[in-house]
Amino acid sequence: MPYFHWIAGIILALAWASRIVDAALGMPKVADVSRPEWDRNPVAASGDPRVSIIVPARNEEETIEQTLRMLLALDYDNYEVIAVNDRSTDRTGEIMETVGKDFYPSKSATVGAGRPGFKVVHHQELPPGWLGKTHAMWTAANQATGDWLLFTDADVLFKPDSLRRALAYAKAEHADHVVMFPRMIMKTPGEFMMIAFFQTMFTFGHRPWKVADPSTDDHMGVGAFNMVRRRVYESVGTYEALRMEVLDDMKLGKVVKNSGFAQRNVFGGDLISIRWAKGAGGVVRNLTKNFFAVLSFQWWRTLISAFGLLFLNLMPFLGVFLAHGWSRLPYAIALLSMFLIYVGMSWRSAVPAYYFFLHPVSTVLFTYTLLRSMFHTLWNDGIVWRGTKYPLEELRKGMV
Repeated sequence: MPYFHWIAGIILALAWASRIVDAALGMPKVADVSRPEWDRNPVAASGDPRVSIIVPARNEEETIEQTLRMLLALDYDNYEVIAVNDRSTDRTGEIMETVGKDFYPSKSATVGAGRPGFKVVHHQELPPGWLGKTHAMWTAANQATGDWLLFTDADVLFKPDSLRRALAYAKAEHADHVVMFPRMIMKTPGEFMMIAFFQTMFTFGHRPWKVADPSTDDHMGVGAFNMVRRRVYESVGTYEALRMEVLDDMKLGKVVKNSGFAQRNVFGGDLISIRWAKGAGGVVRNLTKNFFAVLSFQWWRTLISAFGLLFLNLMPFLGVFLAHGWSRLPYAIALLSMFLIYVGMSWRSAVPAYYFFLHPVSTVLFTYTLLRSMFHTLWNDGIVWRGTKYPLEELRKGMV
């Protein structure tokens, strides 16, 4: 047993300590466009580039109005908003039309008024071989007139200067794809705990500071703010190439990076914000849809990952009590490194560092979510998402 603790402890200490060193050196390289130096206009030689903001929505009557009104109030001169009502069974489509009438009571109201364009697209049916969201974004992009396409979600809150700052950064960095991390709105201890764990694993599993490095495979995509040049979007095959991808946001980032285009991710402070889920149960339900997809819908990878998740995150807490003497030291190093990640996150988000002490609880819940996602997908032979069933065989075939 002493040998086990030394071996396990050293593996965990190296894993966590190496990541905290890597993050400490790399994370400061990720720009924060909410800082004063990015409060500028992205004027090019030919004028402000036109941006098409695409908002797919299915049964989002609670949030869609506020999102659209904020988007239509951005302090940028050359953009349009395309809202897609994807077969909603609630008042989503009606609310979209009402917002349009409020902003543009007559067709002549948009002419020479310096207002953004606004269009509502209604989908009644979903063609075979498509996810509803990817189909909505694809059809909207086909109607877009912008040099840039900004894909966002129906529950994201935008500050007026968010787009202008992102474009200024893209111009300065000669970026082809800009991803902005949203501020997570959290209201319950369960949300703080689960999102803290998610961000910790995100830092461990992804390296945002390496995304700009063309020699690495690290890539990024966030559904709240995926802004890509239109020519780049078309050159990677548009969303038609991702039509059955559950993880459409990350996979867009993957194909853009793999095609050799300049990809950047940035922090944005509170420029954009979102309440991702309500309570710990809400996080579990949201992730049940896509956790199995992360592991390519393979049961054996999921079981191995569940074991790895428990070992990586639970064993440092157990080992520091079960081991004896100096064999506790590597476990303590792993715990200290983990705690420092929480401290670093607390500087960038609203999650206090003391949620580190609930890390074992969130570890168990996330492992349960991973296994739940696998069980539900296999039991249903597919994913049921927003009332639509997507067969597992088609999802596997459509993976990128």
